[in-house]
This record gives sequence, structure tokens and C-alpha cells, in this order.
Amino acid sequence: MSNWKEDYSERFDKLRKNRVELSHFKYGSARKNFKTGNVNALATMQLCVDKYKETGNTEYLCDAANYIMFEYMFPQVSNAYFKATDSGQSAGIVGISEKEMEELKDEN
Repeated sequence: MSNWKEDYSERFDKLRKNRVELSHFKYGSARKNFKTGNVNALATMQLCVDKYKETGNTEYLCDAANYIMFEYMFPQVSNAYFKATDSGQSAGIVGISEKEMEELKDEN
């Protein structure tokens, strides 16, 4: 069985946190920028994802993750809430997972 820790990146978190600190001094408080709606976190996240696709520079993924975090902290979606969900309520994935492939193989 594989180690779940292979599925997590401490380096990503370190790089992401570094960018939050730098941005605080460069752009001001995230609370003021996002809670007020002055900056749209989800739209800005999409700009980062698009830039990553264009350039391949993974720094944009750290930035995109931060914008998702800011949306979580200071939601701009009016009906935002957190509720843990089970697999039946998942948004789903695009593609097929390792486990799903194993199940298909077992069925045949």
C-alpha cells in the first residue's frame, strides 16, 4: 500500500505561505482586499491558472491556491458555507482515478 504522505507537498505550503507574507507588504491586508470585495478572489485565481497553462511556471499555482484560501476566509459568494460531504455529494473529478480503474479491472 502506498504512503498517503506522497500525496502532500510541504514545499508547496512553504512557498504558498511565503507569497502570502510578501503580498501582505506589497498589496496590503488580505482581509481588507477580499472582505471588502475590492479584489475578486475566484476571478484572480482563474487568471493564475490561465497564466500557469500559458507559461508552465508553477509559482502561479501557489498564487492560485492562495486566492482559493482567501475566498474560503472572506467568501464573496453570498451563500458560502462549509459542510463536510461524502463521496455521493462530491463535485467529482475529470478523468478516472486509480481506484476506479482497479474496480473496472476486477469487474472484468
